[in-house]
Amino acid sequence: MDNFSELPGEMKNEEAASSSEDAIIIPPKYQKPEEKQNIWLRSFISLAAYLVIGYYIFPSYKILLLITAIVMIHELGHFIAMKCYRYNELGIFFIPLLGAYVSGSKREVSQLQSAVILLAGPLPGIIIGAALLIADQQGFGTYLLDVSSSRIGFLFIILNLINLFPIYPLDGGQLLNRVFLEEESAWSKVFVFLSAAFLCLLAIKLPFYPLLLFPTMMLLRLAGEKKVGHIEKRIEAENINTDLEYEELPDADYWKIRNILIEEHPAFKDVAPSPPYEYSHKEEKIMTMVQSLLHRHLIQDVSVAGKIFIFLIWAAAIASPWLLHMDMSFFNRFRF
Repeated sequence: MDNFSELPGEMKNEEAASSSEDAIIIPPKYQKPEEKQNIWLRSFISLAAYLVIGYYIFPSYKILLLITAIVMIHELGHFIAMKCYRYNELGIFFIPLLGAYVSGSKREVSQLQSAVILLAGPLPGIIIGAALLIADQQGFGTYLLDVSSSRIGFLFIILNLINLFPIYPLDGGQLLNRVFLEEESAWSKVFVFLSAAFLCLLAIKLPFYPLLLFPTMMLLRLAGEKKVGHIEKRIEAENINTDLEYEELPDADYWKIRNILIEEHPAFKDVAPSPPYEYSHKEEKIMTMVQSLLHRHLIQDVSVAGKIFIFLIWAAAIASPWLLHMDMSFFNRFRF
């Protein structure tokens, strides 16, 4: 009888604890402030740095301006294609001495769209170069900044041709990785590793040591993927649905994933877990990591016939210098 007399009090305590948990207000997941104008400001700053450093490296400012124009046309091709396919947060960023890239994000990534985007950079440049060379051969050549149209055409073709080489992260390498190796496969990882090794060898052979930046980033990415895989398993064990957009992610799940990141990722070891639910000075980085953990869909929408067609376009672009009877002695310095 004494035992039963204590039950109502225990039930009241449990109800009080339960109601106290319900009373905890979980704040909304972190939202990055709008920075569209800053994206273009950063693009302009990167272009300025590219030109300033290039001025001290290139023997002629005229060649520097021509190469910058070729790079800009190349990246605008990528940009326009990504804009047509509704990529978000688009921006063009220049890397001094190494080139430029277009930044953008999209949840559902199509193989076909990826192929169009990747080819939209180098193909226009090769077509422009071919037109300039043919015009010069037909006697319609001219000069720009005291540089002949044939030399300008040569620069257009060579710079875009190099970008089509099947080496990651060049456009040709990304095309091979995305469309033909299906990106997440073991073959894809082997291909990225071999590309990194080749770029290291090339940087030493030239020598051009800034090129080592790319293989370093690629190898760090491969190392990070193993860590990310472990984090993804922990998220899956918590029954958190990551097959959705960041805007659709429940606030409670954001804070759960956040706690897992704090436990597992070295960059967030100094961040306090929740509760209490308080934003950290590293919250934007945490948000970016959470977004990267939400599964991206790679839509397999390229048939075998489509892959053959894409390969033929790539092969024709690679063969363009020989089809135009260009002097390819330029590549002799790259022999190992």
